[in-house]
Amino acid sequence: MRRYGKDADEDDIRNRPGRKGSRPRTRIRPKHEDADEAMILTVDRGRLTCLVEAGTKREREVVAMKSRELGRKGVVVGDIVSVIGDLSGEPDTLARIVRVEERTSVLRRTADDDDPYERIVVANAQQLAIVIALANPEPRARLIDRCLVAAYDAGMEPLLVLTKSDLAPAEPLLETYAPLGISYVVTRRDELETTGAEAVREHLRGLSTVFIGHSGVGKTTLVNALVPEHQRSTGRVNAVTGRGRHTTVSALALRLPPPPGVKPGSKKALDPGWVIDTPGFRSFGLSHIDPSRVIHAFPDLEPGTVDCPRACSHDEPDCALDAWVAEGHAEPARLYSLRRLLAARDAREEE
Repeated sequence: MRRYGKDADEDDIRNRPGRKGSRPRTRIRPKHEDADEAMILTVDRGRLTCLVEAGTKREREVVAMKSRELGRKGVVVGDIVSVIGDLSGEPDTLARIVRVEERTSVLRRTADDDDPYERIVVANAQQLAIVIALANPEPRARLIDRCLVAAYDAGMEPLLVLTKSDLAPAEPLLETYAPLGISYVVTRRDELETTGAEAVREHLRGLSTVFIGHSGVGKTTLVNALVPEHQRSTGRVNAVTGRGRHTTVSALALRLPPPPGVKPGSKKALDPGWVIDTPGFRSFGLSHIDPSRVIHAFPDLEPGTVDCPRACSHDEPDCALDAWVAEGHAEPARLYSLRRLLAARDAREEE
C-alpha cells in the first residue's frame, strides 16, 4: 500500500530520528543568563520550594527540581539558586534549578563520630540557635559544646535559646558558658504568646537563623510562636525514656513577621529575618571538623599560636598558648573554653 501520493517529493517524507536523538552531543552548555534568582525554602523528595522575587509585590513560591547539568551537587535549604521554566507559581507547574550560587556559610554534621558521610544541614545562615530545654529532657552540655564547634567551623554566630525555664532555673547552665561570651535568651511556654516570642525575635532581626536541638526541647513550639501564621506539628516527651519524638521531618525556612510599628514596604518590613526549623536529632557527629579551624573563633588567642609546635593540639605541654595567657594577652577562662571545645570534638556525646 502506497503511503505517499504519485507526485511526492522530499518535503512529504518524514524522517524518524534515531533513539539517541538527531543532534550530536556537545560539551557546550547554555549559560542561562536570563534565569531568575530564588531562595530554597524547603526540600521534599526531590521537589524544592523556592521563593522568587523575594521582597517585592510579585514575590511567590515556585516548585522546582534540579536540572541534569547540576549532576550530584546537592541543593539545601537556604541556598540561593538560579531557576528557569514556569515561574508562575501556579499549581502543577514545575521549574528547573540550573545553578547554585556560592555559599557564604555551610552548617554540616555527621550522624556519628565514625560516620564518614557529611550532611549539609543548611546554607547561607548567619546564626545558629542552639535550643536546649532546662528540664524534660535534661540539658546536655556536651551537645551544646559540639554545636558550638560546628557553628564556629561554619563561621556562624551561636545563640543559646533556653526553654522551659518554668521547670528549672537557667543560671547554673549560663554560668558554665559565661566565659565564652555567647548570646542567650531564656523562654518559658506560658510567655511565648505574649512577650516571650518578641524577646527571642530581637536576637533574630535581619539574620538567617538555624534552630537545632534534640527532639522534645520545644524547638518547633518556639518556631510556631515566632511565626504564628505557619504552624508545624509538635510532640511530647516520652515519660519513660525522657526523649522527644521526631515531629519535624524536613527543614523549612520561614520569614519572621515585621517588628511592631514598622512602616510597610520599608527595609525592616521586607527583611525582618528568617527562621529555619530543622528536624530534631539524637546525635551531632563532628568527624568532618578540622580542629585547627576552631581557634578562629578565639581572635584573642589565635596570635599566640604562632610559636606553637607543628600540628599542635593546643592541649599539650609545649603549647605556646599557656605562655600567651600568662603574659596577660588573654584571660585564662578563654583558653579553658577553647580546650573544652576541642575536647568536645573527640569525646562522644553522652547518651
